[in-house]
Amino acid sequence: KAAALGLSKDEVYTLASIVEEETRNNDEKDTIASVYINRLNTGMPLGADPTIKFALKDFGLKRILLKHLSVVSPFNTYKNKGLPPGPVCTPSAVTIDETLDAPKTDYFYFVAKSDFTEGHHFSKTYAEHLFFANEYQRALDTLMEKKKTETETKEKQKTEIKHRMQTP
Repeated sequence: KAAALGLSKDEVYTLASIVEEETRNNDEKDTIASVYINRLNTGMPLGADPTIKFALKDFGLKRILLKHLSVVSPFNTYKNKGLPPGPVCTPSAVTIDETLDAPKTDYFYFVAKSDFTEGHHFSKTYAEHLFFANEYQRALDTLMEKKKTETETKEKQKTEIKHRMQTP
């Protein structure tokens, strides 16, 4: 199956490791793999966020920013074409199978859905991708602002309670 994809077994393993880090949604792993295969086949950089996290050794990053993309590393798939020199994690057997069974698609892009389900929007064009990416960014900004406000409110309540307890 690896040969049918134009990849070696090691390359499938490396690609599956990237897919593993992209999503926990087993139903979309094959489609995500197809996006990366399409990029590889056309000489396009993979542009895989998990490789940036690996290059930075910051696995807790929730949002890859422009400043992160300048990291000098053979694992930076935004700057270096092709697969990184090795896996970014140990992929599950399911992910390896889904990578080997990647369907033929016309997709070159994907972004998480703005409702924060484990699903993704898949796009054939960059313009379409930008629409969904901007939608996701707005939703994420709103969510982060809401969490910040909730945290500030809780801190204010704690301060008020503490003050009341100290006032006779």
